[in-house]
Amino acid sequence: MATPLKDTVMPADTLDRLDIRLGRILSAEPAPGTPKPAYRLSVDFGRYGVRTSVGRFTGHPPEELIGMQVLGVLNFEARPVGDTVSDVLILGVQFTGAPSGDATPLTPAREAKLGSKVF
Repeated sequence: MATPLKDTVMPADTLDRLDIRLGRILSAEPAPGTPKPAYRLSVDFGRYGVRTSVGRFTGHPPEELIGMQVLGVLNFEARPVGDTVSDVLILGVQFTGAPSGDATPLTPAREAKLGSKVF
């Protein structure tokens, strides 16, 4: 039997309010000052510019992340994470065997234009 879903919502109240766009990771390096191991990512969102994110994608070596297309939420408020201000949330999911909070980034099945909106 499937797990019941949470309350049903309208797209205009949820997904339409989030500005989720496609970017490409330009650099990945250990993020200083974070409570758990994380990377500071520089991500190019095309006409929306290069943004900084701190994420727990450390199950991947940095060279594997560089060049990867990823999905990021551009309209969340920037927040300090360790010694870095993270101004985009890169979406990910926990992968099998990873500690809680460690993730692999969500990526498109095919290359797409940077800055494209998720709908």
